[in-house]
Amino acid sequence: MIKAKRVKQLPEHINAALAKKKGPVSKFIAQNYRHFNAAALLDTAKGYEAHLQAGGKMLVTLAGAMSTAELGITLAEMIRQDKVHAIVCTGANLEEDIFNLVAHDYYERVPHYRHLTAEDEQDLVDRHMNRVTDTCIPEGEAMRRIEAAVAEEWVAADRSGQRFFPHEFMYKILRSGKLKKFYQIDPKNSWMLAACEKNLPIVVPGWEDATLGNMYAGRCVTGEIRNVHTVRTGIEYMTWLAGWYTKTAKLLRNGEGSIGFFQIGGGIAGDFPICVVPMLHQDLGRTGVPLWGYFAQISDSTTSYGSYSGAVPNEKITWGKLGAKTPKFIVESDATIVAPLIFAWVLGQ
Repeated sequence: MIKAKRVKQLPEHINAALAKKKGPVSKFIAQNYRHFNAAALLDTAKGYEAHLQAGGKMLVTLAGAMSTAELGITLAEMIRQDKVHAIVCTGANLEEDIFNLVAHDYYERVPHYRHLTAEDEQDLVDRHMNRVTDTCIPEGEAMRRIEAAVAEEWVAADRSGQRFFPHEFMYKILRSGKLKKFYQIDPKNSWMLAACEKNLPIVVPGWEDATLGNMYAGRCVTGEIRNVHTVRTGIEYMTWLAGWYTKTAKLLRNGEGSIGFFQIGGGIAGDFPICVVPMLHQDLGRTGVPLWGYFAQISDSTTSYGSYSGAVPNEKITWGKLGAKTPKFIVESDATIVAPLIFAWVLGQ
C-alpha cells in the first residue's frame, strides 16, 4: 500500500486563507508580505488578532509623535471596535491628537526638512511654527487654543481642591463641547475623541515634559495654580495601572484570556507600563497575577550598546515581564508605515 504524500501547507497559502474574508489592504499584505520585516509585520498582526480571539485584552503604547503622524485614522477605529482596551502614551501624543483636531488646516508640511538650514528653522520659529520632522504645528491655533480651554479646568479644579489625571482633563474639555466649533478634521479620525467616547483608560507617564505640562508648570510658578498636585502624575498613574492590571487579569482568568502589550516606539511610553508586572510580583507579592500574554514592538532603535528601547523581547524574560512561551514579535521599521497596516489587518480592511 502506497501512502499518500503529505503536502506541506505554505505560509502564503495560510495567509491567503486568513485574508480571504478581509478587505483589499489585508489581501495585499497576505500576497506580498512574505519575508524579513514584511513577514514580521504580518506575524505581528496575526498574533494580535489571535490574542483578541482568545478573549484577551490589548494595551497599546504610543511613543514619538504618532498623533501628529495622524495614526488616529486607524487607531480611532481600533478603539471603536474594541480592539484596544487601554493606552499608555506620552504627553505629546495625548495633546497632539487634539491639536490636529482643532488646527489641522493651519499645519504646514515641509517635505524638504532634511535640507533646512539654521536660518530656515529660525524663520519657522519666528512664525510660531513648531516642527516635528516634516510637519509644523501652529502655536496660536493649536497649542494656545487648547491651553486656554484646559487652563480653565486646571484652575477650577485647583480652586475646588479636586485632582485629576492629565487625560481626564483632556476628556473634560472634549466632553464640554467648547472645542467643537474649531474641529477641522473628520471627528472619526481623532483617537482621543474615540477614547473619550469609550472612557478608555489612558496612562500618561512623564506628562510634565509635554507642551501642556510645561504650560501647567508655568502656572504653578506664577501661583495661578496653588497646588502643584492638582494634576495627578507619575506614581499615581503606576498605582492606578497596578490596580487595573490586577482586576483585568482576574476577570480574564475565567475566560482564559490575558493582557497583551503592543508597543509603538520606545521610551517612557513602553518602559513605564511593562514594569507593572514585575512590580506586582516582586514588590507586592501578587505572584498569581499572570505575565503579559502577548508582546509586540515596532521600533527602529538599534539592538546594541545597551539600547533599552531596542532590546529584543527575550531580554524582558530576565526582568519578569514576559515568559518564555509568551508570543513575542518585533518589527524593525517605521511605525508610521507599520502600525496602520497592522491595524488594517486586525480591522479586516
